[in-house]
Amino acid sequence: MAGADGDDSLYPIAVLIDELRNEDVQLRLNSIKKLSTIALALGVERTRTELLPFLTDTIYDEDEVLLALAEQLGNFTMLVGGPEYVHCLLPPLESLATVEETVVRDKAVESLRKISQEHSPVDLEVHFEPLTLVMPTLRQAAEDKSWRVRYMVADKFSELQKAVGPEITKNDLVPAFQNLLKDCEAEVRAAAANKVKEFCENLPEDSREQIIMTHILPCVKELVSDTNQHVKSALASVIMGLSTILGKDNTVEHLLPLFLAQLKDECPEVRLNIISNLDCVNEVIGIRQLSQSLLPAIVELAEDAKWRVRLAIIEYMPLLAGQLGVEFFDEKLNTLCMAWLIDHVYAIREAATCNLMKLVEKFGAEWAQNTIVPKVLGMANDPNYLHRMTTLFCINALSEACGQEITTKQMLPVVLKMSNDQVANVRFNVAKSLQKIGPVLDSNALQTEVKPVLEKLATDTDMDVKYFAQEAISVLALA
Repeated sequence: MAGADGDDSLYPIAVLIDELRNEDVQLRLNSIKKLSTIALALGVERTRTELLPFLTDTIYDEDEVLLALAEQLGNFTMLVGGPEYVHCLLPPLESLATVEETVVRDKAVESLRKISQEHSPVDLEVHFEPLTLVMPTLRQAAEDKSWRVRYMVADKFSELQKAVGPEITKNDLVPAFQNLLKDCEAEVRAAAANKVKEFCENLPEDSREQIIMTHILPCVKELVSDTNQHVKSALASVIMGLSTILGKDNTVEHLLPLFLAQLKDECPEVRLNIISNLDCVNEVIGIRQLSQSLLPAIVELAEDAKWRVRLAIIEYMPLLAGQLGVEFFDEKLNTLCMAWLIDHVYAIREAATCNLMKLVEKFGAEWAQNTIVPKVLGMANDPNYLHRMTTLFCINALSEACGQEITTKQMLPVVLKMSNDQVANVRFNVAKSLQKIGPVLDSNALQTEVKPVLEKLATDTDMDVKYFAQEAISVLALA
C-alpha cells in the first residue's frame, strides 16, 4: 500500500489496519464509524485504490462491526469521487449482502439501493446490473430444501422484483413466482399469495396482462381451493385488487367466479376479506354487475339452513352496507335484514338487532325513521310473542342512535301499549325497555307517561314483571 506522498500519508490506513485487527470489538467498531474521516484524509483516489480493496478483503468480523460498515458505505459516494466512481462501492457491499446475519444483509441491500440511485443509466447497466448475476443464487434460494429460505424469498419478492428490473422479472422471476405459489409448504404459498397483487402491479406494462392471464391466474385459481385456510385467506386479502389491473371484461369473465367461490368458503376470514374489498371491484365493473353476480351468493348465504352461516353474514352486513351504499342496500338487502329479526334461532334475532343499530349508526336517524322504525314497530302486533319481544329488543338498541324525538314520538307509545300484553315475558321486557330508553326521554315524558305504566307493572301478578318494574322505577329515580 505504499504511496508517493511519504510516510505520513500511510498513517490513516496503518492505524485502521491496527484497529481492525485489535481484539477489542468496541475499538474495531469505533474505527469503522470513523471510516469517512479516514477516507477524507486519504483523498478520493486512495480511498478507491487502497481503502475499499482492504475493506473488501477483510470482511470477516462481529455482526455489529459489519452492520456499521454496511451503513457507512451507503454514504460513501462523494468520498470515492462522486457518481462516476460509485461502482467502486459494489464489491464490499456485495460481500456484505451475502453474510449470514439478516440485519447485516438488509443494511447492505439498503445501501446498495441507495447507491444504485446515484449510478447513471449506463453505469447501472455496466456495473450494477451484473449483480443480477445474483439470479443463479436467487433461483437456488427459491428452490432451497429449507422451507424457511423459500419463505423469505416469497416474503421479499416485490423488493427483488423492483431491484432486478422488467427484463429479468419477465424471464426469471415469473417462473420463480409460479413455483412459490405452488410450493409444497403452506407457509411459503401464503407468503407468495400475499404478494400476488403487488407482483402483478409491478410487471412491465406492455406485457402485464399477458403474463397475468397466462402464468399467474392459473396458479391463483388453484389457490382459491387450497387445503390451507391461511393460504386462502392471504389470497382473499389481495385478489380483489387484480380487478383494477385486469379491467372490466377480464374481471367479469375470470375473476368473479373466483370471488364467488371465496365468498362461499367455509373459512370466515376468507369471506370477510372478500366482503371487505368489494368496493375496488365495484369501481371496475359497477354496482349492477356486482349485484347480478355476487349478491345472489350473499343472499343464498343469508338464508342458509345452517344458522351459523346466517350469523356470519349478518356480522358482515354493516361492512357490506358501507361498501355498497344506502340506495343499493335499501333495494337489495333491507328485506333480508328485517327477515332475520323473525328468525327461529334466538342468536340470529339478537345479531339482527345489533346489526340494525350499526346500520342506523352508518346511515343516520332519518334513514332509520323512514326505513327501519316503521317495520320494527309493526312487529309489535305480531301473533308470535317472540316477535313482539324482538320489537322491544330493537327499540332498546335503536333508541340512542335514533335520538330523543323519534324515541319519544314513535317508539315510546308502542312500548307503553305493550305493557298490556297477555304474555308476562313481554310485560317484564316492557319494564326493561322503559329502563333502557328512559335516559333518552325528556323528564316530562318520564313523569307523565313512563312512571304511571311502571307503577302499574309494579303491582303485576307475575313476580318477574313486578321485580323489573320496581328496578326500572329505582334506576330512573321515579319513586
